[in-house]
Amino acid sequence: MKKVAIFASGTGSNFEKIADDERLKDKISIELLVCDRKDAAVIRKAHDRNIKVFIFSAKDFESKEAYESVIFEKVKDLEYIFLAGYMRIISPYFLDRYKKTILNLHPSLLPKFKGKDAIEQAFNAGEKEIGISIHYVNEELDGGKVIAQRSFKVSDEDTIETVTEKVHKLEHKLYPEVILKLVEEAL
Repeated sequence: MKKVAIFASGTGSNFEKIADDERLKDKISIELLVCDRKDAAVIRKAHDRNIKVFIFSAKDFESKEAYESVIFEKVKDLEYIFLAGYMRIISPYFLDRYKKTILNLHPSLLPKFKGKDAIEQAFNAGEKEIGISIHYVNEELDGGKVIAQRSFKVSDEDTIETVTEKVHKLEHKLYPEVILKLVEEAL
């Protein structure tokens, strides 16, 4: 059983899909949720599953290094970190200390539309194919090696809402599959 942490900032729909995936139940143990928003819905989802939560506010620390050093102490013995809607960039300071695997789920077909608001960027650019990427985290924003991608064709009837919904459906299916493959290969 691999001990993991999930970092999230929002509703926690991907956290929920990972935590509740039956295929992962005997493969991973979610030891900790790290969240940077005290009002995030993901916190309740972690509590409902008896998963420990570390909540912090970046403004309560003197620097990014200061709060990342606290986070590092909490995750240093865990084997994986899965970012699931975590809206902070992991710094080189943290990456240099945590030498294990960190995965990120990004709502675009990387290398296109890195960073924030990727779904809207792709939709507004008139992309005919939109999708998601799961990649290793490195020092470059959304620049780590891509592990898997899935996409769909955008129809003339699609709106930003329908595209967003389709992206989330892909995320909920693919992220647990990639995590399962990753941990099975490591066992």
